[in-house]
Amino acid sequence: MKYLLFNSLSDNGSGEKNALKAKNTDDSYIMKDVTGLEDCDMEKLLSDGIEIVLAGGDGTLNRFINRLGNKVPEKNIYYYPTGSGNDFMNDIADREKTLPVRLNRYIENLPVAEVNGKVYRFINGIGYGIDGYCCEEADRIKRKTKKPINYTRIALKGLLYAYRPVTAEVTVDGVKSRYANVWLVPTMNGRYYGGGMMIAPVQDRLNREGTVTTVVVSCKSRIRTLITFPMIFSGAHKDRKDIVKMFSGSEIHVSFDRPTALQVDGETVRNVTEYTVLSAEAYRRKVISGEKSEKSGDTLSV
Repeated sequence: MKYLLFNSLSDNGSGEKNALKAKNTDDSYIMKDVTGLEDCDMEKLLSDGIEIVLAGGDGTLNRFINRLGNKVPEKNIYYYPTGSGNDFMNDIADREKTLPVRLNRYIENLPVAEVNGKVYRFINGIGYGIDGYCCEEADRIKRKTKKPINYTRIALKGLLYAYRPVTAEVTVDGVKSRYANVWLVPTMNGRYYGGGMMIAPVQDRLNREGTVTTVVVSCKSRIRTLITFPMIFSGAHKDRKDIVKMFSGSEIHVSFDRPTALQVDGETVRNVTEYTVLSAEAYRRKVISGEKSEKSGDTLSV
């Protein structure tokens, strides 16, 4: 069998309609809604299927890779972007010129985030600070309306008055730094998040060392931060070294002096005071040494 898996909730409930675009590339695909599949059903599809195409956005990708856990399929897994943000596709567009895209090499060595006692693999990035606030606020708006969410507008509201900066401790491969007036501290596997923001312009998700990039944006002035914010879309903020710091590493730990929301590939986790990110290799070493449990694959709620 050839399966086309889609998320009916993606892109404001247009997931199935959007997935038909992918099916038009090969009418032999059998469509399955992943929101209605139990883990045993997913395992059966992965076992029985000749190949699988995943249609959706970044959130759909996140749920899929976390359901896989440590298992990387030997058969071909493809991706057809139909979400509203598609940061993963933005990031790999210079490598992949045709759709659907073969996913296998992109999901073999994903970093691991530990948040509030749970383990998440992520394909784009984990954001902490005003980016988490934006996702939390977007969730609140979604409960009231089905209209498209304007994340830029939410971010501007946060920058102008709604979000209060924090003090953060950031440890990268054992080197600890402390920052006041912190607006955000994402750790990225790719370059993009937030629907097109190139927050980590120097990050390569296929880099040989498997490292991630942590970005610290700290500034006392709301106005200066607001002026810098539009530069994130092009990656030009990297030149604002007075406000922006970037670090590459394999083991990242970030803590805030008060709880804030955090996002993993755009999915919200609330009331977080700290997170840890390990590269795939660093996580394997800790599992082998017994410092970490083999348990992984906890999924975010749909």
